[in-house]
Amino acid sequence: MFYAEKVSKFTTELNIYIMKNLITILFVGLISFAANAQEKVAKIEFKETTIDYGVIEKGADGVRVFEFTNTGDAPLIITDVKSSCGCTVPKKPEGPIAPGKTGEISVKYDTNRVNPIRKTITVLSNAETPTVALKIKGEVIDPSKTSVLEKKSTSVMNQ
Repeated sequence: MFYAEKVSKFTTELNIYIMKNLITILFVGLISFAANAQEKVAKIEFKETTIDYGVIEKGADGVRVFEFTNTGDAPLIITDVKSSCGCTVPKKPEGPIAPGKTGEISVKYDTNRVNPIRKTITVLSNAETPTVALKIKGEVIDPSKTSVLEKKSTSVMNQ
C-alpha cells in the first residue's frame, strides 16, 4: 500500500507539472500568434476624392490628377483603375508606393463631348480598404453654340 500511495502521489505531481507547462506553452504560443497576426498593411489616403472641372470649353485640357499617400506600413500596389465610361481614361502608377510616399492617378476626360461630367473612377489595390471610388464632375460647353436667350441678351446689352 505504501508503494501505491507513492506512485499515486508521483502521478498527481507529474500531472500538475505537465498541466502547468502545457498552460505556459499555450500562453506563449497564443501571444506569439497574436503578435504575428498584426501584419503590415498598406493604407491609401487621397488628398481629395472628387475633382470639379467646373465649366470648361470643348477641346480644353481634360487631364486632372488625384494625389494619394500610402499611410500604411507596407508597400501599396495599385492593381487596377477603371472608369465608368470610355470617355474617361485613368492611368495608375506602375510600381509599388512605399510607406509614407505619395503617388498619382491621372484621369483624362474627352472634352470634345459637350455635356455635363459625372464620372466615377474605381481604384483597386492591396490597401486595407481595397476599393476606392473617385469622382469627376463639371460641364463641357461649346462657346460657338450659344442659346437664343444668350444671343438676345448680348444684342440688347450692345445697344
